[in-house]
Amino acid sequence: MENIAKYIFEAGMLKHVKRSGWWACKIKDPESVAEHSFRAAIVAFIIAKLEGESDEFANKLAAAAVFHDMHETRILDLNKVVVRYIDKQEAISKKVEEEQIKLLSTDAQSALKNLIFNLNEREKTILKDADLLEVAIQAKEYLEIGYKDCEGWISNVEKRLKTKSAKSLLQQIKKMQRL
Repeated sequence: MENIAKYIFEAGMLKHVKRSGWWACKIKDPESVAEHSFRAAIVAFIIAKLEGESDEFANKLAAAAVFHDMHETRILDLNKVVVRYIDKQEAISKKVEEEQIKLLSTDAQSALKNLIFNLNEREKTILKDADLLEVAIQAKEYLEIGYKDCEGWISNVEKRLKTKSAKSLLQQIKKMQRL
């Protein structure tokens, strides 16, 4: 139980890890990885359902989104500029996740490995779209409070989205004001 508690405390560290890419937009105190992961999970669920997927599929992707940046408790959020200078970033992230998972019970280890390492291409596509769409939503929110340097982020995301639902959602989000 001690190791499981350690894992849970480590997950809480994501509340303190800042999304470093936003510093390029002159945002001194950007959102945390935990905040990003939370909304990405909601977006993943919604996109899956809009794409006609089952409840089980949508639930799986929401859970995967919750865990998708867990490795950042140990290696922090590496923005796209930083990643250019780090060899084997994906392998490093996977190594961290594998070490973290060892803290859990055998059943939880198996379930989490299956959840984050065994996604099929469709699941990966929707999860990536959710991750990207969440970034565009955050950029829109930052734009609305005066961070004009975030404008290009939305168009960059727009070019990378794959699913029809994510593309449609982004078009709607671009037209709206945040609540």
